[in-house]
Amino acid sequence: MKLDAVHLIKATRHALAECESVEEIVAEAWQVQALAGAIGRHLAVSGPQSVRAEAIGLSEAGTQACLSSVGPVRCGGRWCEARADRLSQVQDPKCALSDLSLLLAETGVALVLVAVSAREEGLYWQCVEALDAADESGDRVTGMMRRLEAQEHGPAA
Repeated sequence: MKLDAVHLIKATRHALAECESVEEIVAEAWQVQALAGAIGRHLAVSGPQSVRAEAIGLSEAGTQACLSSVGPVRCGGRWCEARADRLSQVQDPKCALSDLSLLLAETGVALVLVAVSAREEGLYWQCVEALDAADESGDRVTGMMRRLEAQEHGPAA
């Protein structure tokens, strides 16, 4: 079933909130990156002209983060499809970017909590890598939101 970006962000946010294990949190962090990359790809092609260059950067950041992951995402012992594969459109770029920004921030908080309590060095470094990816994606999203705001209100006087 194909969905709008805002609906997928809400589904991903819910999934992150429902995580019961460290592994699930890390898996959802990569789901968030996949979704950020998919939204970036979509906006790079069909988004407002003012955000297309930054959207390419978001797409690359999300894709690179997922490629650098230690393999396919596992959920509850089984392989997961990327929720982002169901993205069909970004009806309201401003709303989608705002919601994505919040999701990336929530993901960062969850990852910090996992990292500080990690007993395994490998898990700690997975969290650090995922945090870096979320931070880079968040920076791209913030840049696009600024461009949309400037386009809407014109340059500051």
